[in-house]
Amino acid sequence: MAAPEEIVMEEVSRRRSMVRREEGQGSSGRNIHAPVMEELSIQIDPTGDNEWLRSLANEGGVSGDSALANPKIQKVPPMLRGIESNKKCYDPLVVSIGPFHHGKSELEPMEKHKDYLAKQYAKKCKVSLQELHKRLEEVVESARKCYTEDSTQSFDDKAFARMMFLDGCFLLQFIYCLVHGNHKDLKMKSHDMAFVRRDFFLLENQLPFQVLKVLMNWRFERNEGEKIITMFINRSRAQQEGLLGLEERSDRDHLPTHLLEIVREQLIDVSAFYEGGCYLRGEWLSYRSAKELRTVGIHFKRSESQRFSDIKFESSGFFSSHLRLPPITIDDSTKSKLLNLVAYEACPDTPDDFGVTSYVCFMDSIIDHDKDVEELRSKGILLNFLGSDEQVADLFNEIATDLVPNPHGYAHVKECIENHYKNKTKVWMAEWRHAHFSSPWTVITFVLAIFAILLSVTQTILAVFQTFFT
Repeated sequence: MAAPEEIVMEEVSRRRSMVRREEGQGSSGRNIHAPVMEELSIQIDPTGDNEWLRSLANEGGVSGDSALANPKIQKVPPMLRGIESNKKCYDPLVVSIGPFHHGKSELEPMEKHKDYLAKQYAKKCKVSLQELHKRLEEVVESARKCYTEDSTQSFDDKAFARMMFLDGCFLLQFIYCLVHGNHKDLKMKSHDMAFVRRDFFLLENQLPFQVLKVLMNWRFERNEGEKIITMFINRSRAQQEGLLGLEERSDRDHLPTHLLEIVREQLIDVSAFYEGGCYLRGEWLSYRSAKELRTVGIHFKRSESQRFSDIKFESSGFFSSHLRLPPITIDDSTKSKLLNLVAYEACPDTPDDFGVTSYVCFMDSIIDHDKDVEELRSKGILLNFLGSDEQVADLFNEIATDLVPNPHGYAHVKECIENHYKNKTKVWMAEWRHAHFSSPWTVITFVLAIFAILLSVTQTILAVFQTFFT
């Protein structure tokens, strides 16, 4: 094999020959146009490319795996933030938590509440306020690494530690007061409390859980702090049963990254989401709305579980089947919460099942108009505290804009729906029953018609017998 230097010199010689031919010289070297040629000196590093290739082969790139490392708390991906109708859902309304939105003038009024609640939290701790702050400083360096560098470079270590301390104590004391019903201790208006609760679940408003863990360790016994956080999350969803709380995670071998990650873990059970590793074969037709599914004999039932991953298809006989969906409360904070969960899943180094994203897309596929919302609401699946059914339909349509679900999520359910549609006899019987028995009046009319026919047949038979015996 030729040496690297020889390969480089051969390449230079070849390129010089091409230049000479372009300038009018033949391969024999005779001058055709006789231009004036300048002598150029070219400096070539014969080892540069080879060093780069060796680096790529040996280390996986110039910087190795470290080039792919991402901070644990990231910003909303630009693609999602660029959707005009959803922009406001990613920004805090009243309070900043962490560095991303710190210092914004519109959030300044809540800063005085941070000082007040931080003092209230520290009063109940096992150590003094100064000692608690000192303990927190021990994890400040690792907490800083959880954020993108450009978001923390304006904070020196003292300023960053102060922000972590105030935000962490504020968050924990707010949660504690809400869970224990001590609303008056917060000294906030009811609408401000609702906005703060909403702001806690923004992707760009998260604190590293290790910060919260240090603060909780010096106030609560064992896992009491985690239990209070779980209760807060459950109540924020207006659902209190059927959720897997943080303290119940027997398989957890590490701390959660932040509050939003805990919410997602409660909503998605990956094993149920994939359901035996089933893969969807064929096309999932998104235009099959709830109303259309009901027409062909697929009726809706409310699931016992509230996990987004627990969507089940049940065959209930020859004429009809049932699609079980988890209940969800729709209010003013739902859009923001779902979008931020979707944004979290879109970030690098997060779970790749896209569970919440797939749930949103699935719901969008069966909700087109207000009649679809009405159907799901009548079954207790959608609990509408937002407004009209049309508003709920618009909400899911807007959230699902430009989202791509996991193609294998709910694969078994989608396959069962497709098979139901392919059964022409079942669909025809369901459509006939829907057309003739969709209301009590049609049932009464049908029964009366059958009764009239039977009466007419009976009268005819009696008339024949009477004539025969006469």
